Amino acid sequence: MKLLLSNIITGLDDGQKELEKLAVQKLKIKLNNIKNLKIVKQSVDARKKPGIRFVYSISCEINDGIHISDNPDIRILKHVEEEPLNPGDRQITGRPLIIGTGPSGIFCGLILAQNGYKPVIIDRGSKVEERTRKVEHYWKCGELDINTNVQFGEGGAGTFSDGKLTTRINDSRCDKVLQEYHRFGAPDEILYRSKPHIGTDILKRVVANMRMEIERLGGTVLFDTKAIDINISDGKLCGVLTDTHSNIDTNVVVAAIGHSARDTFEMLYNRGVPFQQKPFSIGVRIEHPQSLINTAQYGEASGHPALGAADYQLFHKQSNRTAYSFCMCPGGLVVASASEQNSIVTNGMSEYKRDRENANSALVVSVGPSDFGTSHPLAGIEFQRIWERLAYKAGGSSNHAPVQRLEDFMDNRAGGLGSVKPGYTGKTRCADINECLPKYVTDSMKEAMAYFDKRIKGFGMKDALLTGVETRTSSPVRIPRNDTFECIGMAGLYPAGEGAGYAGGIVSAAVDGIKIAQQIIKTYAVPR
Repeated sequence: MKLLLSNIITGLDDGQKELEKLAVQKLKIKLNNIKNLKIVKQSVDARKKPGIRFVYSISCEINDGIHISDNPDIRILKHVEEEPLNPGDRQITGRPLIIGTGPSGIFCGLILAQNGYKPVIIDRGSKVEERTRKVEHYWKCGELDINTNVQFGEGGAGTFSDGKLTTRINDSRCDKVLQEYHRFGAPDEILYRSKPHIGTDILKRVVANMRMEIERLGGTVLFDTKAIDINISDGKLCGVLTDTHSNIDTNVVVAAIGHSARDTFEMLYNRGVPFQQKPFSIGVRIEHPQSLINTAQYGEASGHPALGAADYQLFHKQSNRTAYSFCMCPGGLVVASASEQNSIVTNGMSEYKRDRENANSALVVSVGPSDFGTSHPLAGIEFQRIWERLAYKAGGSSNHAPVQRLEDFMDNRAGGLGSVKPGYTGKTRCADINECLPKYVTDSMKEAMAYFDKRIKGFGMKDALLTGVETRTSSPVRIPRNDTFECIGMAGLYPAGEGAGYAGGIVSAAVDGIKIAQQIIKTYAVPR
């Protein structure tokens, strides 16, 4: 019989033996009656400093017939058979094609490959090894490759991030995502930590391993291959034209193109694909000393090796907007993330160890269609471009990101650097960030700051450093789709993941890709 034990509480220095002891106490049986004890979830309870504790849920097996005490923290885990995927009977012309190797694209491809569908996957960017070289060249020299950068290439935008695997969605496929990432090289802890992360250094290897598995199963992955047009016949998709002048004939296309594929959005729009405006958020990256965040969150336990670098999540609801932290990167870097010339875009990135000097997070404010200035479905893209180009101008029109001390930002002056040194991967220039964001955004950020400083002591420190601008928090569009995940009015086109407006992070994008793969399998026969 398999059991789940909840609310197992230990100190920071306790190990496996203490977990076994507490499991025995909760079950009121002898240790030799317990086998296969496994951590299911681990979270940190830092509410009562300095008494910080770990809270576990663990699974174990016991022999049938052993009496279990009546305890709400003990639950029998019943084995649930996974519903088989039975292939449909419709025929695929050629092979299914996936555009994009971000989480939604790669997981869609993996599931299809595991079921014998041998997908073709294309990506405008390079494979991860070459992509890393090009990205580092941009960071060092300011020379941008518009097809291979932090937004485009193997693994998608998430490759140069913290590799966060937290999500708000409640879907059993989330476990599949974690298990597959673990199988391809992610650390064991992603299977049980309440806030799992891989780290960009490890995630690069993981996505490469996933690609090689897809190829081993008969799939084909083509890098440096951009979709530049689609072929349509009688309202149905029948092929994709690439910039290598090759036409890929297929009636099943998954558009997992990411939130920054602006030219691809425009191409699809011009071909009759429907788009809707979608809210997102814009703002800056804010940096603090990681030691300050550790102390604010963990008090005297700050620096304990079992805790690692502390994170945070902040929200401040205002009359018609919300200011909040987003994509917090403990011990990380602020990343130069542009995908178009003459623009500045920021993001955050942490490696697995999260051991850099600064903590950084997006500090952003919600915006929506009423801010975009026009009802055009792609107006959110132009709205983003305005502020990215103003940030480029504020940085001296030389690919320097504008940076500003928090005190100077609050007082609307450029100022200079203080004790917090830029953790930006490119070059920076002191400037007034108030000049490269809408006033209603900067006003909301300023209003929220006092509240944030109460939540995290020191958050409002004068020398906290802002780097502009963060505009790619999520897709500015949504491509409407029907109950079978196909684009409305365009049979055979499956909009997927964050770029299509159906996800908000690595896990939710991956889950969306899995759902679409499963739908394709249910609909179509295995290609011959």
